[in-house]
Amino acid sequence: MGFLYDTSLAGFIILTLVLGGAAAWSTGRACALTWRPLPVLVWFAFLLSVVVRFLSFALYGGTLLSIQHWLVAFVYLAGLALAGWRVTRTSQMTSQYRWLYEKTSPFGWRLRPGADDSIVN
Repeated sequence: MGFLYDTSLAGFIILTLVLGGAAAWSTGRACALTWRPLPVLVWFAFLLSVVVRFLSFALYGGTLLSIQHWLVAFVYLAGLALAGWRVTRTSQMTSQYRWLYEKTSPFGWRLRPGADDSIVN
């Protein structure tokens, strides 16, 4: 039992890091694909963290109402959801508006040189 987890380390890795992380990434992608704003993504990450904490309680005998362990799960899941949202949004912006934007990294884009930015503003 540690600061990050209240059950076994294997249970924490399987449930929170692997299964919860995959669900958070998929949630971020789904929010980006449906053009939902970030506050909706944060709400979904909150709900997902509550579910992960409940499953930890139900399957591994963890503490149900532990703010510390819920916060760890929420920060991790919200971070992965945000990363999935941003990667997908970057792909959307650079493929749907190819004439206006170019990809600078997996997480960002910029206005193409010579593109008319009066359309954007």
